[in-house]
Amino acid sequence: LQKRKEKKEKRKSRFLKLKPPATQGPCNTSKPSMLDFVNKAKWDAWKSLGSVSQEEARQQYVDLISSLVGTEAPAVAAQPTGSTKGFQTLLVSTEDNITTIRLNRPEKKNAITVEMYNELIEALDLAGKDDSVITVITGSGDYYCSGNDLNNFTKIPEGGVEKLAKESGELLRRYVKVYIDFPKPLIGVINGPAVGVSVTLLGLFDVVYATEKATFHTPFSQLGQSPEGCSSYLFPKIMGAAKASEMLLFNKKLTAAQACEVGLVTEVFPESSFQSEVWTRLKAYAKLPRNSLALSKQLIRVVEKEKLHAVNDAEVERLVERWLSDECMQAIMSFFQAKSKL
Repeated sequence: LQKRKEKKEKRKSRFLKLKPPATQGPCNTSKPSMLDFVNKAKWDAWKSLGSVSQEEARQQYVDLISSLVGTEAPAVAAQPTGSTKGFQTLLVSTEDNITTIRLNRPEKKNAITVEMYNELIEALDLAGKDDSVITVITGSGDYYCSGNDLNNFTKIPEGGVEKLAKESGELLRRYVKVYIDFPKPLIGVINGPAVGVSVTLLGLFDVVYATEKATFHTPFSQLGQSPEGCSSYLFPKIMGAAKASEMLLFNKKLTAAQACEVGLVTEVFPESSFQSEVWTRLKAYAKLPRNSLALSKQLIRVVEKEKLHAVNDAEVERLVERWLSDECMQAIMSFFQAKSKL
């Protein structure tokens, strides 16, 4: 907030120092030389106002300044058209050629609701098309993400549990697909513990930076479920079958250092300097040529893309079966019962 205020004051100061010639009334000076680019641009702008009176021009200038500095800019989704889009569960902004998508349910440890899934799909789609060089996903508060909000499973539609499972599966398929197809470098800034789908998707990121206090946990079998996010294919490829099985089958929780050791995390930073070190590095990355990065990523990923889509489809199909099983339903009921006793 302080940073925004300082930027607003600087912007206001910069504009107020300008002397708008249009406030003097109709253009009455000779046209500058074609090589005098700055004054030529000012003269063209002044001339375009035609016979606008001095008072009208002055009022237009005041209105312009008021629109630029009179209100705080909200966190919005970056869009290629320059328009703004607000989100309920995310904070999305573009600055220094970086589009940042921040999960913003800190009071719920950034657990992912159906609404957040849909907003993340939209935000990633917009980020993939905007003018930024890289896209970053991180979390608000102490958690990166605690996985699925299990309340998603308690909202049964009119079509019953089968309809809920089918709709949830299709939503998950679309969600993972946007990561598989994301066209520019995607970087995870893991600011705290990560659980479930927020962990399995990390194999689809290009770089993952984590604070030393982060942990990585995929407790699928505890909830009678199965892996998603292409982790059933990417985790064994990244860390080897045995290490992947410890995580995906037997619910082993990794520390940040362990996750880095097996290749799931690119680098771990001390908590005290995590944000400053990571963002300094990201700003340097964002100065690299945008098209070069995007095309290079395409070369790296294109061979695997068809395989990843097939894995995503298979994982979703299996998960829908799991969600309809007595075993999964009983596990989720047990989770809520244990939670109610706390």
